[in-house]
Amino acid sequence: MRILLIEDDRLIGDGIKAGLGKLGFSVDWIMDGEQGIAALKAATYDAVVLDLSLPQRDGMDILRSWRSHGEDIPVLILTARDAVAQRVEGLQQGADDYLCKPFALSEVAARLQALIRRRHGQLQPTLTHGALTLDPAARTVTLDNELIELKPRELALLELFMLNAGRVLTRAQLEEKLYSWDQDVSSNAVEVHIHHLRKKLGSAFIRTVHGVGYTLGATP
Repeated sequence: MRILLIEDDRLIGDGIKAGLGKLGFSVDWIMDGEQGIAALKAATYDAVVLDLSLPQRDGMDILRSWRSHGEDIPVLILTARDAVAQRVEGLQQGADDYLCKPFALSEVAARLQALIRRRHGQLQPTLTHGALTLDPAARTVTLDNELIELKPRELALLELFMLNAGRVLTRAQLEEKLYSWDQDVSSNAVEVHIHHLRKKLGSAFIRTVHGVGYTLGATP
């Protein structure tokens, strides 16, 4: 899943980007409010981690602007402002969740996963497709109750297909979700990952829609 991180503290921002990256997220990190607004217009994200105390434009003002213009992307506020009144204001202005610094990276990841699941109408913590089960938090996949070993990018691609069951995703959409803008992407990277998933889960698991893209296929 692709995350937009808007955080001006270099130590915190670097830690979140690196930590979430190891957990399978693709993270674009922006350090001021105006650039954050531009970034959300330039790419499709699954969620935003938004600091409130930002240069150029305050995080609360950014959130207020997004919601007033109908932007419904899930927003997790991450800030040092721990007063109850400020937390309440953030939620009233349209934040979906709130964490105060200091925080545990595992909790940031868990809250992001929950926000993304809810956005896709998934209430259960695990995703299922026939005999296949994906646990995003534990980063495990089982098929007929047997553990399937997937590489991080394969697991991220599988989660993307399972969250978008019934939809056809283009290669450009898949690349946009799997890679942040500072990562190099080979021309056939998506096809290689899909090939590996088919070998591990069955050739019919991901169906090619010729001239369009790919979609979740037959139940394994």
